[in-house]
Amino acid sequence: MSEQKIPQVTAKRLPLYYRYLEKLHAIGKKRVSSAQLSDALQIDPATIRRDFSYLGELGKKGYGYNVNYLLQFLRDFLRQDEVTNVVLVGVGHLGTALLGYNFYRSHNTKIVAGFDVDSGKVGKEVDGIPVYSMSRFSEVRELHQVEVAILTVPASVAQPTTNQIVDAGVRGILNFTPARLTVPSHVRMHNIDLTIELQTLIYFLKHFPVDEEDLLDFPEGEKG
Repeated sequence: MSEQKIPQVTAKRLPLYYRYLEKLHAIGKKRVSSAQLSDALQIDPATIRRDFSYLGELGKKGYGYNVNYLLQFLRDFLRQDEVTNVVLVGVGHLGTALLGYNFYRSHNTKIVAGFDVDSGKVGKEVDGIPVYSMSRFSEVRELHQVEVAILTVPASVAQPTTNQIVDAGVRGILNFTPARLTVPSHVRMHNIDLTIELQTLIYFLKHFPVDEEDLLDFPEGEKG
């Protein structure tokens, strides 16, 4: 397996490919073309071929990609058999929903703890996940060897909360707050702005409507 570095934009798309290939495998698909992947995922086929080319010779011209082989390759490449422990900071409405969801479709990502400053929430569980006081963040992070935190606190306290979790050793933050936060160069932060995502979806629906005839013949709800 190639150990070379791949572009970040490609790395972000690999889990999307993996998830869709799992669907294909589940319905017994043996092979898939870049054009079919393109239709399902709304990614240019040339981009898909280029992404896979960074990983080696994974397909054959005129045949496409062997679903089982490509799925196993991406599972190994993405280390899907390794479980990554994650914590969530801010057990409000969104945080509670994420704790309940807890990446149920993923076998390699697990929220192991929630944190909040509300004494009414501390010491309780949400769908079996314990909620701790922020004063215990360093202790719990070290216990579970956590490097990634999901941030769902109010924007007004987002920066000081970020500082605290970074100081405790977290190296990756998924930020659901509308605040744009400052982190050290060794920490990676991905911002999820639900308002922007919704506005983008509405824009694409208006200007780039989906052609149902272009969809693959999968059961309803199975389009990637």
